[in-house]
Amino acid sequence: MTPAERRASASLAMIFAARMLGLFLVLPVFALEAARYPGGSDPALVGLAMGIYGLTQGVLQIPYGLASDRFGRKRVIVLGLLVFAVGSFIAAAAPSLHWLLIGRAVQGAGAVSAAVTALLADQTRDIVRTKAMAMVGASIGLVFAVSLVAAPLLAARIGLHGLFTVTGVLALSCIAVVLWWTPAEPVQHANVPRGRLADVLKHPPLVRLDIGVFVLHAVQVAMWVAVPAMLVQSGLAKDRHWQVYLPAVLASFVVMGGMFTLERRGYLRGVFLAAIGLVMLVQLGLLATAATPSLPALAMLLFLFFCGFNILEATQPSLASRLAPPQSRGAALGVYNTLQSLGFFAGGAVGGWLSKNVGPAGLFGAGAGLMLVWLVAAWPMQAPQPRKTAEEVLAEEAEAG
Repeated sequence: MTPAERRASASLAMIFAARMLGLFLVLPVFALEAARYPGGSDPALVGLAMGIYGLTQGVLQIPYGLASDRFGRKRVIVLGLLVFAVGSFIAAAAPSLHWLLIGRAVQGAGAVSAAVTALLADQTRDIVRTKAMAMVGASIGLVFAVSLVAAPLLAARIGLHGLFTVTGVLALSCIAVVLWWTPAEPVQHANVPRGRLADVLKHPPLVRLDIGVFVLHAVQVAMWVAVPAMLVQSGLAKDRHWQVYLPAVLASFVVMGGMFTLERRGYLRGVFLAAIGLVMLVQLGLLATAATPSLPALAMLLFLFFCGFNILEATQPSLASRLAPPQSRGAALGVYNTLQSLGFFAGGAVGGWLSKNVGPAGLFGAGAGLMLVWLVAAWPMQAPQPRKTAEEVLAEEAEAG
């Protein structure tokens, strides 16, 4: 990576991490803390308040992506972070569960993931794009593990109101990073014609990736409907689950590092398909252990899950940005992130229904089936060839002339 690419990757990974830390800090304690609000005795309303974020984010990812193609990435990111901060402070001041729901909906309306990913794609070459996206994926995985440890401790001290205040402050700090640390947008971006949503929706390789990100995050969220209870059943107390999650996440980063070597050697397609297959096998492993879960088996399965998940989290947005027409990159990543958000929403809703009506075995069986469908759909994919930079094109023209 060049110094500018390292700076862009680090700053945008920090934006993702700070924003996701604010969200992840709330999730482990939301259901318990929300029950203390007026109206919190309604489990359906609590669930809606928890999941409404993913729904509003999913609806607005495409408009934000299109706007970033037309008006510039940084403007859209700053606007989205301001909206996210406003939603956080509404939730922090909420006197009832209904106001908490409104705050969560406004948080989701700050849907900047597509614009941030598009800006990172604008500022990195194809050959290092996956590494840049991996930095973002690693930061998200790390803050998820940290949140599992920190959330109960912080909630006991400052409550849900305080956690939402922290979330709002983190969003405002991200604005400072965008304005004063993230490198400027490429000058040529302003001269690129506006992309069309139809160009993205008619692009088969992009559609395959959109299907994939929906399936991956639906399976991920659905897993966590049943996995915590299985850990308790295996003998691990709730306040010690981080002792499994944190080592599994950190060890998976070591494995993910080997992916870059394989990508440089031309094995990106093989790594990508193997990661899908690995997550499918994890679902089958959880299915096999659902009746009598053991702690060593669950720890190994979660480690393997994070290996596959982190590889896919790094490669999928990289592939989407490389396959998308340059003038439609924001739109393409808007669709991609929309499907990701809807996957979160569907995973929680359908996963809860499956766990209640057919049990954990049926839940993991459905997860394995979805991963198999994705593997079949993804099989025809081919790794895109690196695009030449403007400097390389000019050098070739100078040699030819």
